[in-house]
Amino acid sequence: MEHEVFVPVPVERLREALADPARIARAVPGLQQDAGAEPITGRLKVRVGGHTITYRGSARLSGQDDGSYAIEGDATEARGTGSVKLALTLRLRDADGGTTLAFAGTATADGRVAELSADAVTSAVGRLLNRFAENLGAEGEEPAEEPRGAEDADAAETSDAVVETPEESSVFDAEVPAPGLDPLAEAAGEAEEPVPAEAAHARRTMIGRSAEEVDHAPPRGRYAPVPAPQTVAPHSTLRWAAPAAALVLASAIVVGRVLRKRR
Repeated sequence: MEHEVFVPVPVERLREALADPARIARAVPGLQQDAGAEPITGRLKVRVGGHTITYRGSARLSGQDDGSYAIEGDATEARGTGSVKLALTLRLRDADGGTTLAFAGTATADGRVAELSADAVTSAVGRLLNRFAENLGAEGEEPAEEPRGAEDADAAETSDAVVETPEESSVFDAEVPAPGLDPLAEAAGEAEEPVPAEAAHARRTMIGRSAEEVDHAPPRGRYAPVPAPQTVAPHSTLRWAAPAAALVLASAIVVGRVLRKRR
């Protein structure tokens, strides 16, 4: 198998990206990395001729003395017994405005992918290498991350720096006025005279008693409530007239009996 891809990135930038396993893993399209494992280890979905096959395995990339890179990988089907083994050589060549990535090597597979046509398999591998080269070029365009130790050293130097502040600009030199002074009196250059302790105590006592009396005493004067007018119902007169009539009638009966006895 041979395949070439052009990317508009200088060779030096691509070599920097290939020297970092984490950046290589980000360049593999669709790779789902396993937590706590090597960077190029995990699950990878491959679409071949309308079929999607998920593989689980790992890959390794190492630099050679002649400037090329050796890529070795092996994986097995996540849902099946098929497996794939890959042995490629990657070479970087300077090109006008960028770099040409040349892949060459062999691959063996069995299982589901072996049941598909060779053209479909070749097309799927070509798409996978094209996307890997494009992603690697994007990684090469971005600058390498600065080591964490250098950032911590810069932060330490910044924190150790001392900024001197002029004495006249200190906020603690401002004069704070006494809380018992009247602002209007201060503006006129005069302060309020202090109140004797006995007078202050008598004033607070009077104010407290006045407030207590106002709270419990009923309103007076113009604010006193107007009593509701007393109404006499029509049946109240009849209520007293009935007993009076009964008393008169009883008196008349008694007088009549007395007169009868005298006769």
